[in-house]
Amino acid sequence: MSDVQAAIERYDTFPKILLRNAETMGEKTAYREKDLGIWQSWTWAETADNVRALACGLAAMGLKRGDKIGIVGSNRPRLYWVFAAAQSLGAVPVPAYQDAVAEEVAYVLNHADARMVVCEDQEQVDKVLSVMEELPALEAILYEDDRGMRHYDQEYLHYYDTVQEKGRAFDRDNPDFFLKEVAAGKGEDVAVMVYTSGTTGRPKGVMHSHRALIESARLAAEFEGLDPSDEVLSYLPMAWIGDHFFSYAQHLIIGYTVNCPESADTVTADLKDIGPTYYFAPPAVFESILTQIHIRMEDAGKFKRWLFDTFMKVADRVGVDILEGRPVPLKDRLLYALGEILVYGPLKNNLGMTRIRRIFTGGAAMGPDVFKFFRSIGINLKQLYGQTECCAYACMQANGDVYADTVGPAAPGCEVLIDSETGEVMIKSPGTFVGYYKNEKSTKETVNDEGWIHTGDAGIIADNGHLKIIDRAKDVGRLRDGSLFAPQYIENKLKFFSYIREAVAHGHDRDYVTAFINIDINAVGNWAERNGIGYSGYTDLATRKEVYDLIQEAIESVNRDLAADADLAGSQIRRFLILHKELDADDGELTRTRKVRRVVINERYGNLIEALYSGADHVAVEAQVTFEDGRSGTIKADLSIRDVKTFEPLRKAS
Repeated sequence: MSDVQAAIERYDTFPKILLRNAETMGEKTAYREKDLGIWQSWTWAETADNVRALACGLAAMGLKRGDKIGIVGSNRPRLYWVFAAAQSLGAVPVPAYQDAVAEEVAYVLNHADARMVVCEDQEQVDKVLSVMEELPALEAILYEDDRGMRHYDQEYLHYYDTVQEKGRAFDRDNPDFFLKEVAAGKGEDVAVMVYTSGTTGRPKGVMHSHRALIESARLAAEFEGLDPSDEVLSYLPMAWIGDHFFSYAQHLIIGYTVNCPESADTVTADLKDIGPTYYFAPPAVFESILTQIHIRMEDAGKFKRWLFDTFMKVADRVGVDILEGRPVPLKDRLLYALGEILVYGPLKNNLGMTRIRRIFTGGAAMGPDVFKFFRSIGINLKQLYGQTECCAYACMQANGDVYADTVGPAAPGCEVLIDSETGEVMIKSPGTFVGYYKNEKSTKETVNDEGWIHTGDAGIIADNGHLKIIDRAKDVGRLRDGSLFAPQYIENKLKFFSYIREAVAHGHDRDYVTAFINIDINAVGNWAERNGIGYSGYTDLATRKEVYDLIQEAIESVNRDLAADADLAGSQIRRFLILHKELDADDGELTRTRKVRRVVINERYGNLIEALYSGADHVAVEAQVTFEDGRSGTIKADLSIRDVKTFEPLRKAS
């Protein structure tokens, strides 16, 4: 055996694992993509051939070990191949969020010192071209889809297919080059650099080694019993560590099939086409699905609504017990079986979740009511916990050991502890990052000399050994009377209601809790139409008295639940207003993963917060907004402020 072959068979980098897959299961489908309504497929052998051609083409263009190459686009097999092609040369892929505005993409590419960037299509190319002056290190732009690119004649623009053609010619002239480059890779090399969401400041470039990703993905896959027959739908942003873990690392290690939807608009239909067996989604996706279910049921006939409501009461009562194999009275078991035929089964089929064997959520806190809904209809939804800095691998729930208010015990190979002084969650993981790019100070602040990562989350270890996340440590506070204030927990309870898209709770160092509400324009708009309420747009609908009545009812329901919680009864919401606009990542109010940027909210809407605590019943507002086409505008509105009923605590705090 040659030295090159021996080095490759260590399988300590992703390109080496790709070559193994091409050899051991070459004819098995590795990727599918829906294009113009038709699913296209590539085997592992075809994938390896395409990666080799692309890698050689990039090498011919000058990409070398240690260089950075950006990736901007939606989930596409040919963009996933860029990761492997770059890694084959020892270069570092740097994905950016495809829906990021040009300035955000410019920051990532510039901070990463990217020499090249691969864009999905004309839209992403235009985005990069508009900020070229801010990217002194950028030498070449590749585009994967050539539609609309005919008249672009910049010499630094290169068509993906043309680069592959040049790569095949380069490969013929240098037949040993590719395998030698792959063999030179080592497990400790940086495999990818993903950027944090930037909740509190500028995003940081998180460097992960092949070894960290491979070991974490392997342990998680063994824990769940994944195998090559599994199918996943890859639709979450490629720039997010969660997608990289599920759609790239585990995909290569296990050899299952990754399916890429035609577009963001067709994800629901494509999910039904594929019927994946393995599925991951952040809480926002499940919240959106639940909202759509409620909208459809409100539009349904009287009998269907009665049927749904009746059997959902059965599911709420015994569904989770049946899922977990606990004893249930025969009558309820029979009713649930009937519900499976009439309601739960058709619902799961309509959602494309009939074949799912493993389904996880993570990346943010999920409201327990949303979590219970999916489990109650027989979907084995489980939670996991991790961060970008540990490959999203720290805690996982096992079958039969699932709780709505926890994220599971430490995953295999991981450790979790709670800092005795601050209450902060600390984790050790085989997926611990190499460090932040060009930011040694923050690296040392995040991971200590013993390898413990400071997560920034506040939590407790429950009696069952599971980790329970309370909130972000910096966000947990107290009211002036000493009552605990956990804004994220309150916000998640509010977002269970289909009419509420987003919520921001306020209360730290205040006398009581208040809230901003974003209505869900689809759910509330549908409700308004059914009730004969005309409106001209979001701002108009959000100011309607009837809508305020609707939201007030939801908030009072949350207050009832909080009153039953001894620790949070003092955090009931006293006053609220409905914001005049939707919180938007383009306006800097949310991250690209839809996490609230509280600092921005507090600065931008400080006058509205003060109005909530002033006793006023309305407040005038004028705000700048960014439209989808990039234009800016101004919204003016007079917002009502409502008082909300609160309830006596049912139990005293311990």
